[in-house]
Amino acid sequence: MARPSPYPLELRKRAVRMVAEVRPEYETEWAAMKAVAAKLGIGTTETLRKWVRQDQIGSRPGTTTEESAQIKAMKKEIAELRRANEILKAAASFFAAELDRPHTRS
Repeated sequence: MARPSPYPLELRKRAVRMVAEVRPEYETEWAAMKAVAAKLGIGTTETLRKWVRQDQIGSRPGTTTEESAQIKAMKKEIAELRRANEILKAAASFFAAELDRPHTRS
């Protein structure tokens, strides 16, 4: 279990808002985060970067963790179905060949 943050929730929200507000004034997002972290006394810029990324969940492009897991499971299922299909095709081909082969009676 993660340990509780030493920073109050309101400070974290304020820091994330500030990054969004001052971002146009800086060359990079990291520079904006660094400035906000220094102004608010946040230990490291990386801490603020994590808060910003957490805030962006759901609004950033790309797949979520849940969607990635679903895609992985579906790809696995598709691969299994393809293998099963190949086995069935081979079996059907074998039986078709057996039916076409002339049989001799003893």
